[in-house]
Amino acid sequence: MAPGPTPLLLAMLADARLPSGAHTQSAGLEPALRAGMPPAQVPAYLAARLRTVVLVEAGTAVVARHVALAGGDLAVVETAWAARTPSSALRSASRRLGRGYLRLTDRLWPVAGAPGAPAGARAGAPPGASAGVRPPRPSRPVALGLLAARAGLGATDTARLVGYDDAQTVAAAALKLAPVDPVDATAWVLAAHPLIEELAGRVANLTAPHEIPATGAPLVELWAEIHDTTTERLFSA
Repeated sequence: MAPGPTPLLLAMLADARLPSGAHTQSAGLEPALRAGMPPAQVPAYLAARLRTVVLVEAGTAVVARHVALAGGDLAVVETAWAARTPSSALRSASRRLGRGYLRLTDRLWPVAGAPGAPAGARAGAPPGASAGVRPPRPSRPVALGLLAARAGLGATDTARLVGYDDAQTVAAAALKLAPVDPVDATAWVLAAHPLIEELAGRVANLTAPHEIPATGAPLVELWAEIHDTTTERLFSA
């Protein structure tokens, strides 16, 4: 699949119908609501994520993109991300999502050396794209960085994709978990646009794993750990 115009490509990759497994996630909203957070605070929750855990993921994806384009070792980026993600539940959920994004990447933008790619495969990748040296179970942001490198997305658009996807995940999950007007949920994502642009501006120039932000959200991590052992849940995370 040849790279298309960036706005169209971003719209496709942020589509909830993408076969990556993201529809099984609530971006931590389900455990937050179970813990007593009222639905009226969902916009604040969304904003808090963009300033903390999503900033880490966006920075990781941007660095992973840079390393993949250079043909470097993505395991180093994975280690840096894991060090900034204390919750084992969040790490496990992210790696499940990463598997879906890798499958998507290898099918739509194959290059020689990628698992499952045909011999001599390269037609779907832009000039300079590399399979890179990737860990066996990369996290979602590392897999997204590899996808961005293969698909020809720039660093800023890679960060935008991470931010927009998280906001959309929260909004979509809210519609299934609480009595929310779909127009309100859409308005939340629109209102998050300045924060997503701010996030993209902060991480777009990162190239090294040690530059990835280390911002945490202890409540999000605690809720994720509790949710991981909760029964009768709608979302896996």
